[in-house]
Amino acid sequence: MKNVAVLGAGSWGTALASVLAENGNETRLYARRLSAVQEINTYHTNEHYLPKASLAPSLQASANLSEVIRRSDVVVFVVPSQALRETARQVRPYLKPNSVIVHASKGLEVRTFKRMSQVLAEELPEHANQIVALTGPSHAEEVIQKLPTAVVVASKDSHAAEIAQSCFMNSYFRVYTNTDVIGCEMGGALKNVIALATGLCSGMEFGDNGIAALLTRGLAEMARLGFAMGAQPNTFVGLAGVGDLIATCTSPHSRNWRAGNMISQGKKLDQVLVEMGMVVEGVKTTEATYTMAKHYQVEMPITEQLYQVLFADKCPRKALTDLMSRDKTHELQDYVQGWS
Repeated sequence: MKNVAVLGAGSWGTALASVLAENGNETRLYARRLSAVQEINTYHTNEHYLPKASLAPSLQASANLSEVIRRSDVVVFVVPSQALRETARQVRPYLKPNSVIVHASKGLEVRTFKRMSQVLAEELPEHANQIVALTGPSHAEEVIQKLPTAVVVASKDSHAAEIAQSCFMNSYFRVYTNTDVIGCEMGGALKNVIALATGLCSGMEFGDNGIAALLTRGLAEMARLGFAMGAQPNTFVGLAGVGDLIATCTSPHSRNWRAGNMISQGKKLDQVLVEMGMVVEGVKTTEATYTMAKHYQVEMPITEQLYQVLFADKCPRKALTDLMSRDKTHELQDYVQGWS
């Protein structure tokens, strides 16, 4: 068992911290709000993010960052992707030399277009070889209920991945290891883009046929960009790819699906984000992916049309018409090598 710090007391951070504590790890959860700290420590709940859920009684919360970090063998970042760099800078002075660094943030840094492990490696160079990405189909609302869940921990260092695997894995939370960090991180980030588009289409009642087509062609887009960046194609037919895509694109638990659905009702993006009250990772990821696709010269028509809807006020139905009216192609002509 390890001393573990979890940074971020939102729904996912809280759920992961509860899993870690229940597994016997000495687990401390960093929360900025003193009211959240008091609630978690006194009542073992976090009603704002996980209503009616009971947390592991041994889980301890603190608003003192150095106190949470100093003794930790494993540090788990569960913060929004755009806040990861600054959080890493704050944490760096308190880290033990051999701490394993895990992140569960699914996004891309919009300013630099970098993956989360790249951001961490830049800010925590002494730990660059001990970084692990945790990803896969995993709604916090179901994990906290101990419903069966399978995820992936990806790292270039197999020992670091195995440490993370041992900390998290139990009878309802199964953890696989993977060495394809690029593929796992890109799968986790890009599925949020497709989930936004799926929520949009579901809200306009495009039907099961249309949703099936969107998911299938969306997966092709994810794999094409990932492959261009150096990912392994098979990762996208695993938990970090199609697994997370299915979970995020078919469930009201998904913030991205819900945001897309709200936009389909005529609400503007700014209004949707205010009403959601939580970070919708797919919005910034769509912005980053749109630019990255041009840089890597990868065709991503769904992403392009979604970008126009979100940031150029394009009518969603016009976006659909433009997607359906593209030039005729062979289904597999634009799939990545190894898929066709």
